[in-house]
Amino acid sequence: MERKRILITGAAGFLGSHLCDRFIREDYHVIAMDNLITGQLKNIEHLFHLENFEFYNHDVTKFIHVPGKLDYILHFASPASPIDYLKIPIQTLKVGSLGIHNCLGLAKEKNARVLIASTSEVYGDPTVHPQPEEYWGNVNPVGPRGVYDEAKRFQEAITMAYHTYHGLETRIVRIFNTYGPRMRLNDGRVLPAFIGQALRGEDITIFGDGSQTRSFCYVDDLVEGIFRLLLSDYAEPVNIGNPDEITISDFAEEIIKLTGTDQKVVYHELPVNDPKQRQPDITKARALLGWEPTIDRAEGLKRTYAYFLSLTPEELNKKEHNDFDKYIIK
Repeated sequence: MERKRILITGAAGFLGSHLCDRFIREDYHVIAMDNLITGQLKNIEHLFHLENFEFYNHDVTKFIHVPGKLDYILHFASPASPIDYLKIPIQTLKVGSLGIHNCLGLAKEKNARVLIASTSEVYGDPTVHPQPEEYWGNVNPVGPRGVYDEAKRFQEAITMAYHTYHGLETRIVRIFNTYGPRMRLNDGRVLPAFIGQALRGEDITIFGDGSQTRSFCYVDDLVEGIFRLLLSDYAEPVNIGNPDEITISDFAEEIIKLTGTDQKVVYHELPVNDPKQRQPDITKARALLGWEPTIDRAEGLKRTYAYFLSLTPEELNKKEHNDFDKYIIK
C-alpha cells in the first residue's frame, strides 16, 4: 500500500518534531518544513537517514511548493514562547496570516486535509473557567500578547472560511500548556524556566503572587490527541490539554522537590494581560475522540527533567534574551 504523505510545518520545533516522530512511526511519508527561526535541527536530525523523511528549509510565509501528492498538512509553524513572539512580533503575525493562507492554498490545490495548531491563548485572560470551546475569549488585541493571540484567532477564522466556502477538510486543535523533552530551556515558558533556574542554582522567579493557575499536558498525550483529531470527521475547534490544574506557587515547589535544590522563590510584578487561570474543558475531546491524558504530572516531569539533565553546560547556561524579566511567563 502506498504511504500517506504529510507536510508538517514548524517541524524542527518542540511540538513539530514530536509530530514528525509519531507520523514516521505510523509509516507516513513525512515532509518536514521549517525556516529554523526558532526551531532546531537537532530535534529532527535523527530522522534524516530515513527514506520516508525529507526536510525543506523554507519560510511558510513565502509561496510553498511541494511536488507530488499530499494527504495531510499540519500547520505548526509559529513562535510559541513569550520571548520569541515579543522579540519577533511581525514574523509571528505573518506566520499566522500569510503562512496559514499559503498552507490552505496548498491544501486546496492538493485536496489535502489541514490541521492547524491553535492555542488556549485565544481565550486570553478568561472570565469563564474552565475554558470550553464555545467561550469566545477575553483578549486585548493591542496588548503585548496580542501579536500571538490574534495571529492564532485569525488562523482559526481563515481556516473555517476555507472549510465553509471551499469545502476544504480542516481541523483545529486548541493546545493548552504542553511540556516534555526538546523544549528550549530558557524560552520564557514557566516549566523550562523553573527547571533551568533550579539546575543553575538560581532563585525561582514567579511573576505575580503565584495564585495564577496552569494545566500542564505531557507532549506524548498531546500528540495522541492531535493524531486522533486529524483522523476524525470534526471540523470545529477542540481543546487538547490536561485539566489537572495547579497554582504557579505549588508548581514551583514541585520543581524544587523534583530537582532536589533548595533555592528560594522570588516574586516579580505580573506582566500585562497575563492569564490568571488556564484549565481546559476536554468534554469534547473525550466524547468525540475518546481521548484524555494518561501521563500524570509526576511521571511527565520526571521524563522532562531527565532530558534537561542531558544538556551540555553551554545549553544549560544559554540565555534566550538578556532582559528576561521583561518578558511574559506563559
